[in-house]
Amino acid sequence: MSPAISNDPAASPARRIAVASLILISFTFASRLLGVVRDAVISGKFGQNFQSDIYNAAFMIPDLLFFLIAGGALSSAFIPVFTEKITNGQEREAWHVFSVVASVMTLIVTLFILIGMAFTEPLVRMLNFGFSDLKVEATVPLTRIVLPSQLCFFLGGLLMGTQYARNRFLIPAIGPLIYNLGIILGGLLLGGRIGVAGLCWGALGGAIVGNFGLQWWAVWRSGMQFHPSLDWKHPDVMKVWKLMLPVILGLALPQVSIIVNRMFATTLGDGPLSAISNANRLMQVPLGIFAQTMGIAIFPTLSAMAARKEWSELRSTASTGIRFILFLTLPSSLFIIVLSRPIVALLLQHGKFLPGDTLITATALIFYSIGIFAWSAQAVLSRAFYAMQDSRTPVIIGTGVTLLFIPLNWLLMTPLGMGYAGLALATTIAASLHMFLTLMVLRRRLNGIEGGRLMVSTGKTLLASLGGALACYGALFSLERHFGAVQFSPHVKTHALQAIAAGLAAGTAVYLLCAALLRCEELGQVRSLLRRRRRSEPSE
Repeated sequence: MSPAISNDPAASPARRIAVASLILISFTFASRLLGVVRDAVISGKFGQNFQSDIYNAAFMIPDLLFFLIAGGALSSAFIPVFTEKITNGQEREAWHVFSVVASVMTLIVTLFILIGMAFTEPLVRMLNFGFSDLKVEATVPLTRIVLPSQLCFFLGGLLMGTQYARNRFLIPAIGPLIYNLGIILGGLLLGGRIGVAGLCWGALGGAIVGNFGLQWWAVWRSGMQFHPSLDWKHPDVMKVWKLMLPVILGLALPQVSIIVNRMFATTLGDGPLSAISNANRLMQVPLGIFAQTMGIAIFPTLSAMAARKEWSELRSTASTGIRFILFLTLPSSLFIIVLSRPIVALLLQHGKFLPGDTLITATALIFYSIGIFAWSAQAVLSRAFYAMQDSRTPVIIGTGVTLLFIPLNWLLMTPLGMGYAGLALATTIAASLHMFLTLMVLRRRLNGIEGGRLMVSTGKTLLASLGGALACYGALFSLERHFGAVQFSPHVKTHALQAIAAGLAAGTAVYLLCAALLRCEELGQVRSLLRRRRRSEPSE
């Protein structure tokens, strides 16, 4: 049975969030490392060209289905209702809600998968409107391999939601590890015989085992009470439905940014589609390690506070979460920008992935990484609304930003001549606007969000981050004076690793020194939480 974070009311919210975050960060970091290995396998075997383009395009329809139905939207609508029942001691009612939602949504998701199977070709053609007929024909069978995995993601997300509500984070964190491992094995074992289709079969296998099978086993062992039911009009279930539709739009609209980017990139020939996909996945590493884990860890605590109507505590916890996540991700954003070329060269440049591909991907990575802080803060901000069972506000903000984002892609890509880099910049602009608007509305909703502390903390973090970035650039510049640009070095991997290690060492040291000199409150919190984690023993 997976370790749980104590539900004892005496345990401070900061402690519960800290322990949960450290568990999630550890396993998410391992998952992201496997994701890097996965991308290295793909780039080495297939390069950044026609083959990698059709592989990335194969996930367009499944990803859209995931964001709209089977993804975080349902979990974010389900967790507050399930948590409210658990918090109030209504165990049987909580599991009835789970049973109905699982039964009804399994039928709906299955129907959408069957529709996707039947109309794969026109859907692929519509979402990849710049593809030639040859590319469309090659993408269709790959899409049909991946589509069924969305049922596993849906059921897995629901099962993970029940574990999050009980402050159990270990087994859900293992799921993505298995999924990435499946893709890696598919590429290594099947890629030589059936090409990129091997990656797709690996993705399907990983989803079945990691996202569904393992999660079902964990919840079953913890005492799951599942009884198939279509009682969709039950009052508690109706709460989930009412929350779900706005949450779908509130969460999905910002997340479809990469799909919109890919749609426009299909008009740029072979390569750019894969380049922005690779860059976006690299940008997602700090988001997954810090932002997503913080959002997941803080959500049950915010939901419980909202259920008990502890508004002052909720306001303080949300503010702390935002400040803490900015302290971690602002320097990460700048370090990635400075080290973009050696990062891409180290992780992707080998086999059929050439130095020119590194330059293209690194450029896209720079423009994506500018917005890491915004995506990170949004992970906490949006969950504050969902914890209060207010899903209307995020959807209004998300819809408005998305309506601006779509033409912004075209404007930056074509009239302003930025090409694929403009697509990445459009994403960053939209993310920043989305974060700012959400923060302002949440501030009004909670009658403040400790704005003074937030502004002072962000200013200090930004100054310390700039100092760290300058040190990082200085280390990189010194090394490249000796062996030239890393992507053109005959020992590209060794020199890239040296550049990253030197840059991160210098940048991190200066960042922490500046944070200490500026007396950043979050630095002390990090030290305290790490000491507390070493002393704490997870309870069942």
